[in-house]
Amino acid sequence: MTLLEMQSAAIEWFNRRMYSVLDHQFMGEALAEAQKALYLSNPNPRVGCVIVKDGEIIGRGFTQKVGAAHAEVQALADAQSKGKDPAGSTIYVTLEPCNHTGKTPPCVDALITAKPAKVIAAMSDPNPLVAGNGLERLKAAGIEVHCGLLEAEAMELNRGFISRMTRGLPWVRLKIAASLDGKTALPDGKSQWITGPLARADGHHWRAQACAIVTGVGTVKEDDPSLNVREVATERQPWRIIIDSKLETPANSKILNQADQSGVLIVCAELESPGCRERAKAFIERGIEVIAMANASGKVDLPKLFSYLAQERQMNEIHIEAGSKLNGSMLREGCVDELLLYYAPFFMGDGIGMANVPTVPTLDAPKNWKVIDQSLFGPDLRLRLIKN
Repeated sequence: MTLLEMQSAAIEWFNRRMYSVLDHQFMGEALAEAQKALYLSNPNPRVGCVIVKDGEIIGRGFTQKVGAAHAEVQALADAQSKGKDPAGSTIYVTLEPCNHTGKTPPCVDALITAKPAKVIAAMSDPNPLVAGNGLERLKAAGIEVHCGLLEAEAMELNRGFISRMTRGLPWVRLKIAASLDGKTALPDGKSQWITGPLARADGHHWRAQACAIVTGVGTVKEDDPSLNVREVATERQPWRIIIDSKLETPANSKILNQADQSGVLIVCAELESPGCRERAKAFIERGIEVIAMANASGKVDLPKLFSYLAQERQMNEIHIEAGSKLNGSMLREGCVDELLLYYAPFFMGDGIGMANVPTVPTLDAPKNWKVIDQSLFGPDLRLRLIKN
């Protein structure tokens, strides 16, 4: 058993001793509430809350759109609408309540006013503005506080938010649909459709929870995708970002004609040449943002871009759907945190591969990706992998 596995086992044993079966059940209900914010709350974390009194859930809530109520305030309002008094209750929340004023007042203030007997949080908030201070304020108000119940499940819901707060980078997910022999398109570039409708609908589930969907100008030229969310119901469309070093995106591309749905950002390498300036001006006049971000080779600086998206644009999760060249660049430059791979049950033969990456020198090279989930969607297999 590795040290990490021993630590996980120790935490699991501690949680079994510290928390009852009912505690696990009610935190599970809070996590189910947090799932409802999956497509909604960005860039805020997905948080769920339930208020329990005399063994009964009297209030439920989850984080709303930016600027609207957080989960705890929603749950308190729900209890009030039912004529239930939260005083003396136990409140289960999937993330430490905030104690700072942003677009909404601190949730800690609302909880202290409600006078619960106990607050149980699944995890502490990685946001430096909170980082334990919310729990400390509750303790100072005489409320019993515990933290760590179903922590792993709560962290899984907020990989992107945690990444942005702790690394200054978004959580970057690369989606690829391929045949069994790893081909993503025919030699002429045609790729629609390799996988079936169930797998494609699942892909839209991952699109919907991202802050932005990234593609390359090659994919725009070849497939003319919309790259919006259509297969799942959502109130919010992610940004679309095109990596286009020379500003060659066709003016009539579908992705540009839907800029009013959310926003479209084109990232180029330079805006100094007259041609690039004129093309950028035409895009900007249509409400499309254009920025330049070059590396030493005159291409788009991908690591710098992701840092910018997290720190300047407050983006938590980025979903990439691109071609072999851009996929390879993303992987070579260490930008990808998670792989979302869909395999259709056939062999394509000649075709375009998943990613343009260097050949490994030997077969005993480190295997640096770990499968964390495998699921079937109709005949298609989906694998999720993260870096070891």
